[in-house]
Amino acid sequence: MTTNIIPRAVPHTNRQTLLVCLLAALAGLLFGLDMGVIAGALPFLAQEFGLSSHQQEMVVSVMMLGAALGALCSGPLCSRIGRKKTLLIGAALFVAGSIGCAFAPDLQILIVSRFLLGAAVGVASFVAPLYLSEIAPEHIRGSMISLYQLMITIGILAAFLSDTAFSSSGNWRWMLGIITFPALILFAGVLTLPESPRWLMMKNKSELAEKVLLLLRSTKSEAHIELEAIRQSVQMKQRGWHLFRANSNFRRTTCLGVLLQFMQQFTGMTVIMYYAPKIFAIAGFASTQQQMWGTVIAGLTNVLATFIAIGLVDRWGRKPILKLGFSVMAICMALMGWMFFTGITSLTQQYVAVTLLLIFIVGFAMSAGPLIWVLCSEIHPLAGRDFGVTCSTMANWIANMIIGATFLTLIDTVGSAGTFWLYAALNVVCIVLTLIFVPETKNISLENIEKNLMAGLPLRSIGSSR
Repeated sequence: MTTNIIPRAVPHTNRQTLLVCLLAALAGLLFGLDMGVIAGALPFLAQEFGLSSHQQEMVVSVMMLGAALGALCSGPLCSRIGRKKTLLIGAALFVAGSIGCAFAPDLQILIVSRFLLGAAVGVASFVAPLYLSEIAPEHIRGSMISLYQLMITIGILAAFLSDTAFSSSGNWRWMLGIITFPALILFAGVLTLPESPRWLMMKNKSELAEKVLLLLRSTKSEAHIELEAIRQSVQMKQRGWHLFRANSNFRRTTCLGVLLQFMQQFTGMTVIMYYAPKIFAIAGFASTQQQMWGTVIAGLTNVLATFIAIGLVDRWGRKPILKLGFSVMAICMALMGWMFFTGITSLTQQYVAVTLLLIFIVGFAMSAGPLIWVLCSEIHPLAGRDFGVTCSTMANWIANMIIGATFLTLIDTVGSAGTFWLYAALNVVCIVLTLIFVPETKNISLENIEKNLMAGLPLRSIGSSR
């Protein structure tokens, strides 16, 4: 007896949806540019303004303070005026902050401008993944949010290339000011985006929500099925803080989002990006040009490895990739710590240290880099999504600020080896936390994730049924 096996159909993706997601992901490009540019500009800033190690940490970390406050304000703004208008505010802050940095006459103005850029990054890091999760259909949702992370890595690489180009002249003003141009492009691009259909439904604008879904989905039936699922989701009366106080299921999900963001930051990737030239100097590469080109190679590795996440996140799932990535990062950090402990004296040892650094970047870029943002955009119920994403995004920038403000101090106090061993141990902790707490959300609609969550299923089972 022969059984005909019908292959599972691959859902068709509307081209308009891909275009909208690409435009929204441009916010990640600005995010990456602002993160990456300071690595090359910092040595010249330190020379021109006579900055101590503590003042250098302040220039780096004040952006994270601005990002934390930007993320905090983004929740209420998103809820009140919508995802699109909030992203427009972020684009405007990018323009103002980058112009301020380029023309800063002293350290105080520079710090204020870096704070504005931080606020812009905080808005972008809040709104863009949230918007993408609400716009993209479930079968490409992970890839589209990972696209946002890819744009971050491209922005970091572009910043490193720009820094390298200007490093021969030491023109840090152009390093910081060139961000103005893509910021203006982002502002113009956001003007063309549709509003999130889920936000429109929350504001009782069902006709507009239907129009957006008909534009972004391949068939009318697909759009109407999703619209009905959203309509049922928005019937929850309690929202935000009230939902957090009243519902233990929402509390644990909010806490999970905060935990995930701390896990991402404490891998050690942040210090690799902010202090890349310093790390290459520790590894024995003495000249500025060597350090800058090493930083460019690190940025290129970050970009290319992110394609691994985009290709696998909706096939393998979130959890297996996270476990693999944390394992790779733990091993690389431990080995780099051992090399710094025993001493790097030969050219071969220098290249081994750089190879370990690049493998570490691959581990991050294929796992925790994009997938933490994916999970934090997926796990919150619609009624509390703005509040939950606000908490998790703020946690990201608070952790980011802690890391940025303490790395040089750690190097000075416990040494290079001790610092890298500390991050190796933290990655091992992240593996354990992933095994215990992280849910698998592959190919599950936001509404089904929410249904399972609010039914009180264990966190690891939130996305296990449809």
